[in-house]
Amino acid sequence: MDNLICGRIKLYPVCSFSNGKQKSTLFSALSPTFTRGVFIRRSTSLARGWDSFTCTWSMRSSNSFSSFAASVQPLEASTVEHFENTLPSDEILEVWRNANVVCFDVDSTVCLDEGIDELAEFCGAGKAVADWTARAMSGSVPFEQALAARLSLFNPSLSQVQDYLEKRPPKFSPGIDELVRKLKDKNKDVYLVSGGFRQMINPVASILSIPLENIYANRLLFGSSGEFLGFDANEPTSRSGGKATAVEQIRKAHQYSSLVMIGDGATDLEARKPGGADLFICFGGVQLREAVAAKADWLVFSFKDLINSLD
Repeated sequence: MDNLICGRIKLYPVCSFSNGKQKSTLFSALSPTFTRGVFIRRSTSLARGWDSFTCTWSMRSSNSFSSFAASVQPLEASTVEHFENTLPSDEILEVWRNANVVCFDVDSTVCLDEGIDELAEFCGAGKAVADWTARAMSGSVPFEQALAARLSLFNPSLSQVQDYLEKRPPKFSPGIDELVRKLKDKNKDVYLVSGGFRQMINPVASILSIPLENIYANRLLFGSSGEFLGFDANEPTSRSGGKATAVEQIRKAHQYSSLVMIGDGATDLEARKPGGADLFICFGGVQLREAVAAKADWLVFSFKDLINSLD
């Protein structure tokens, strides 16, 4: 482990939630106590010859952690009624129940917020970056263009990212932990396929007991002094169509016969193509992007719908 820099960051308890149709309920979820090590490995084989650092995370957790409820505002009935894909057909349910693997988007799906927006707000550039995120998720601009533009607005340093991770633990969508557990109980593999950053998604995966090798996401690059250098353009999720590429890679590598993609944005919808996802489930419980929702095989507003449909 040459040129390894190791730092310790205290991770505060992470919020986890569960809710019914219109109200939240309190439940016991995952792990209360974590020790997180930040391992920064020197890399000299990155694009453009950058001599940079990348971060990986390891976590140790105990068996349970205390959680608290969060209110989730129900959508207006009129918002839901004009969608025709909120009730799945028998064929869609069959694909969902028999899938070998389920891939989740992270921002506004597994988690309640858009990670890059939250990091930008923490660094003082929240509004400008959020505007770009909205354009990227609607599909109105190429993802790689929006990603580069957003990062250029605040150029986060390694120390800022570490500080953010310490002070802003992940906020999970209601029911996601129960859904992941149930999928695993039914011998389905679970992946996180995200346009967000590994440095911020690795803790999410560890809390949900998803193997870190099951993450397909972008990577922030830092120089020897922790200065921001950019992002790794070799990651498939760094560009438009990248989630489709990632899903194809997952499918081919493990010879999965049936794969489902769950997310909220246009980049998630792109994964629904020949050789990619057999089924795209749009999760509208955090952000409802109508252009994406209308094209989904199945539109859900609560993970409870997916949990119950597995029985």
